[in-house]
Amino acid sequence: MTNKRAAGPTARTRLTPAAVVDEALHLLAEEGLEAVTTRAVADRLGVRMNTVLWHIKTKRRLIELMADAIAGTIAYDGLPAEAGERAAELMRRYRRSLLAHRDGAALVTGTYAAEPHTLRFADTVLAVLGEHEDTAEAPARTLYALVYFTLGLTQEEQAMGDRDMARFSAAVESGPYPALRASRAALADDSFSARFEDGIRRILGPDRTP
Repeated sequence: MTNKRAAGPTARTRLTPAAVVDEALHLLAEEGLEAVTTRAVADRLGVRMNTVLWHIKTKRRLIELMADAIAGTIAYDGLPAEAGERAAELMRRYRRSLLAHRDGAALVTGTYAAEPHTLRFADTVLAVLGEHEDTAEAPARTLYALVYFTLGLTQEEQAMGDRDMARFSAAVESGPYPALRASRAALADDSFSARFEDGIRRILGPDRTP
Protein backbone atom coordinates (compact mmCIF):
# COMPACT_ATOMS: atom_id res chain seq x y z
CA MET A 1 0.00 0.00 0.00
CA THR A 2 1.31 3.44 -0.87
CA ASN A 3 2.26 5.45 2.19
CA LYS A 4 1.43 9.05 1.36
CA ARG A 5 3.20 11.35 3.78
CA ALA A 6 3.13 14.56 1.74
CA ALA A 7 1.24 15.81 -1.28
CA GLY A 8 0.14 18.93 -3.09
CA PRO A 9 1.83 21.81 -4.90
CA THR A 10 4.09 22.70 -1.94
CA ALA A 11 5.33 19.15 -1.32
CA ARG A 12 8.75 20.00 -2.77
CA THR A 13 9.23 22.88 -0.36
CA ARG A 14 8.09 20.83 2.64
CA LEU A 15 10.21 17.81 1.78
CA THR A 16 13.86 17.62 2.85
CA PRO A 17 16.74 15.32 1.86
CA ALA A 18 16.70 13.93 5.41
CA ALA A 19 13.02 13.03 5.08
CA VAL A 20 13.71 11.26 1.77
CA VAL A 21 16.55 9.25 3.32
CA ASP A 22 14.44 8.38 6.35
CA GLU A 23 11.64 7.07 4.14
CA ALA A 24 14.13 5.12 2.04
CA LEU A 25 15.48 3.46 5.20
CA HIS A 26 11.94 2.48 6.19
CA LEU A 27 11.47 0.98 2.74
CA LEU A 28 14.78 -0.87 3.09
CA ALA A 29 13.67 -2.35 6.41
CA GLU A 30 10.32 -3.47 5.04
CA GLU A 31 11.21 -4.75 1.57
CA GLY A 32 14.99 -4.99 1.19
CA LEU A 33 17.56 -3.24 -0.98
CA GLU A 34 16.14 -4.30 -4.35
CA ALA A 35 12.92 -2.43 -3.56
CA VAL A 36 14.70 0.87 -2.90
CA THR A 37 14.16 3.09 -5.92
CA THR A 38 13.50 6.80 -6.22
CA ARG A 39 10.05 6.04 -7.63
CA ALA A 40 9.18 3.75 -4.73
CA VAL A 41 10.30 6.34 -2.21
CA ALA A 42 8.31 9.03 -4.01
CA ASP A 43 5.21 6.84 -3.96
CA ARG A 44 5.56 6.31 -0.22
CA LEU A 45 5.93 10.03 0.33
CA GLY A 46 2.99 10.82 -1.94
CA VAL A 47 5.00 13.05 -4.26
CA ARG A 48 6.24 12.92 -7.84
CA MET A 49 9.53 11.19 -8.53
CA ASN A 50 10.95 14.48 -9.84
CA THR A 51 10.31 15.99 -6.41
CA VAL A 52 12.45 13.32 -4.78
CA LEU A 53 15.14 13.75 -7.44
CA TRP A 54 15.13 17.49 -6.84
CA HIS A 55 16.31 16.77 -3.30
CA ILE A 56 18.67 13.82 -3.79
CA LYS A 57 19.56 14.09 -7.53
CA THR A 58 20.08 10.39 -8.34
CA LYS A 59 19.46 6.93 -6.91
CA ARG A 60 23.21 6.56 -6.39
CA ARG A 61 23.18 9.72 -4.31
CA LEU A 62 20.25 8.37 -2.31
CA ILE A 63 22.17 5.16 -1.56
CA GLU A 64 25.20 7.19 -0.48
CA LEU A 65 23.10 9.25 1.89
CA MET A 66 21.51 6.09 3.28
CA ALA A 67 24.97 4.60 3.82
CA ASP A 68 26.01 7.73 5.67
CA ALA A 69 22.89 7.56 7.82
CA ILE A 70 23.85 4.01 8.80
CA ALA A 71 27.32 5.23 9.73
CA GLY A 72 25.61 7.89 11.81
CA THR A 73 24.35 5.24 14.23
CA ILE A 74 27.91 4.35 15.34
CA ALA A 75 28.62 5.47 18.91
CA TYR A 76 32.01 6.79 20.00
CA ASP A 77 31.60 6.90 23.76
CA GLY A 78 33.14 4.41 26.18
CA LEU A 79 35.92 3.25 23.86
CA PRO A 80 38.92 1.33 25.32
CA ALA A 81 42.04 3.29 26.09
CA GLU A 82 44.51 0.97 24.33
CA ALA A 83 44.74 1.70 20.61
CA GLY A 84 44.44 -1.88 19.39
CA GLU A 85 41.42 -2.56 21.57
CA ARG A 86 39.90 0.75 20.46
CA ALA A 87 40.31 -0.11 16.77
CA ALA A 88 38.76 -3.55 17.29
CA GLU A 89 35.82 -2.07 19.20
CA LEU A 90 35.21 0.55 16.52
CA MET A 91 35.00 -2.21 13.91
CA ARG A 92 32.58 -4.16 16.12
CA ARG A 93 30.37 -1.10 16.30
CA TYR A 94 30.64 -0.65 12.54
CA ARG A 95 29.53 -4.25 12.02
CA ARG A 96 26.62 -3.80 14.41
CA SER A 97 25.48 -0.70 12.52
CA LEU A 98 25.39 -2.74 9.31
CA LEU A 99 23.57 -5.67 10.92
CA ALA A 100 20.98 -3.32 12.41
CA HIS A 101 19.69 -2.56 8.89
CA ARG A 102 18.31 -5.10 6.47
CA ASP A 103 20.81 -5.55 3.64
CA GLY A 104 22.96 -2.95 5.39
CA ALA A 105 26.29 -4.31 4.19
CA ALA A 106 25.05 -4.75 0.61
CA LEU A 107 23.82 -1.16 0.62
CA VAL A 108 27.09 0.29 1.91
CA THR A 109 29.30 -1.86 -0.34
CA GLY A 110 30.28 0.06 -3.45
CA THR A 111 29.38 3.49 -2.09
CA TYR A 112 31.90 6.28 -1.79
CA ALA A 113 30.07 8.43 0.68
CA ALA A 114 32.18 11.50 1.39
CA GLU A 115 29.63 12.52 3.98
CA PRO A 116 30.02 13.64 7.62
CA HIS A 117 29.21 10.39 9.46
CA THR A 118 31.24 8.20 7.13
CA LEU A 119 34.17 10.59 7.22
CA ARG A 120 34.04 10.79 11.00
CA PHE A 121 34.24 7.02 11.32
CA ALA A 122 37.15 6.75 8.87
CA ASP A 123 38.99 9.62 10.52
CA THR A 124 38.52 8.11 13.98
CA VAL A 125 39.80 4.68 12.97
CA LEU A 126 42.73 6.17 11.06
CA ALA A 127 43.73 8.24 14.09
CA VAL A 128 43.68 5.12 16.27
CA LEU A 129 45.68 3.06 13.77
CA GLY A 130 48.16 5.88 13.38
CA GLU A 131 49.18 5.68 17.03
CA HIS A 132 51.36 2.63 16.36
CA GLU A 133 52.37 3.04 12.73
CA ASP A 134 55.58 4.54 11.35
CA THR A 135 54.22 5.69 7.99
CA ALA A 136 51.13 7.48 6.75
CA GLU A 137 50.36 4.66 4.31
CA ALA A 138 50.12 1.82 6.84
CA PRO A 139 47.01 3.08 8.73
CA ALA A 140 45.19 3.70 5.45
CA ARG A 141 45.94 0.22 4.16
CA THR A 142 44.90 -1.35 7.46
CA LEU A 143 41.68 0.67 7.40
CA TYR A 144 40.88 -0.64 3.93
CA ALA A 145 41.55 -4.21 5.05
CA LEU A 146 39.31 -3.84 8.11
CA VAL A 147 36.44 -2.20 6.24
CA TYR A 148 36.53 -4.56 3.25
CA PHE A 149 36.71 -7.59 5.50
CA THR A 150 33.83 -6.35 7.66
CA LEU A 151 31.65 -5.45 4.68
CA GLY A 152 32.26 -8.77 2.92
CA LEU A 153 31.68 -10.92 5.98
CA THR A 154 28.59 -9.00 7.04
CA GLN A 155 27.12 -9.07 3.54
CA GLU A 156 27.53 -12.84 3.49
CA GLU A 157 26.01 -13.09 6.97
CA GLN A 158 22.96 -11.08 5.98
CA ALA A 159 22.46 -12.86 2.66
CA MET A 160 23.23 -16.43 3.60
CA GLY A 161 20.33 -17.32 5.88
CA ASP A 162 19.92 -21.05 6.39
CA ARG A 163 22.68 -23.13 4.84
CA ASP A 164 22.61 -26.75 3.80
CA MET A 165 25.72 -27.89 5.65
CA ALA A 166 24.83 -31.55 5.07
CA ARG A 167 25.09 -30.89 1.34
CA PHE A 168 28.45 -29.19 1.81
CA SER A 169 29.79 -32.07 3.91
CA ALA A 170 28.58 -34.65 1.42
CA ALA A 171 30.19 -32.79 -1.48
CA VAL A 172 33.51 -32.57 0.36
CA GLU A 173 33.44 -36.25 1.29
CA SER A 174 32.59 -37.36 -2.24
CA GLY A 175 35.46 -35.59 -4.00
CA PRO A 176 39.26 -35.24 -3.94
CA TYR A 177 39.32 -32.38 -1.44
CA PRO A 178 41.68 -33.43 1.39
CA ALA A 179 42.34 -29.90 2.61
CA LEU A 180 38.63 -29.11 2.73
CA ARG A 181 37.97 -32.40 4.50
CA ALA A 182 40.59 -31.62 7.14
CA SER A 183 39.15 -28.13 7.69
CA ARG A 184 35.49 -29.06 7.32
CA ALA A 185 34.61 -28.50 10.97
CA ALA A 186 36.06 -24.99 10.99
CA LEU A 187 34.51 -24.10 7.64
CA ALA A 188 31.12 -25.39 8.75
CA ASP A 189 31.16 -23.27 11.89
CA ASP A 190 28.23 -20.89 11.42
CA SER A 191 29.32 -18.35 14.04
CA PHE A 192 29.89 -15.20 12.05
CA SER A 193 30.77 -13.38 15.26
CA ALA A 194 33.66 -15.78 15.83
CA ARG A 195 34.82 -15.34 12.23
CA PHE A 196 34.68 -11.60 12.62
CA GLU A 197 36.69 -11.57 15.85
CA ASP A 198 39.30 -13.90 14.34
CA GLY A 199 39.54 -11.78 11.20
CA ILE A 200 40.10 -8.45 12.90
CA ARG A 201 42.73 -10.05 15.14
CA ARG A 202 44.57 -11.31 12.08
CA ILE A 203 44.41 -7.89 10.42
CA LEU A 204 45.30 -5.84 13.47
CA GLY A 205 47.94 -8.22 14.77
CA PRO A 206 48.48 -9.75 18.23
CA ASP A 207 49.41 -6.46 19.88
CA ARG A 208 46.33 -4.63 18.62
CA THR A 209 43.51 -6.71 20.05
CA PRO A 210 42.27 -7.56 23.54
